[in-house]
Amino acid sequence: MPTSRFSPELFEEMKILGLFNLTTTQEGIKVHSNATPEAISAARRLYDKGLITQDDGGYLTSLGHEAAQHAQDLLTILVTEKLAS
Repeated sequence: MPTSRFSPELFEEMKILGLFNLTTTQEGIKVHSNATPEAISAARRLYDKGLITQDDGGYLTSLGHEAAQHAQDLLTILVTEKLAS
């Protein structure tokens, strides 16, 4: 069986992207210093990738908005498929 290309780090990044409200560009997030180390690191990686405006959250960039939309769509599909079974 092939190994998953979804590392724990990528899952953490997807979880951060899932926190954003995609119906507005005026609402950001803040990953506080007392968040899990995994969440803090994920936010920094998303910032380094140019997906969010601050290394502790902030707002989505245009690329970040697209990535968050895909991540949230995937979650919706997977949850819907599970419920439909």
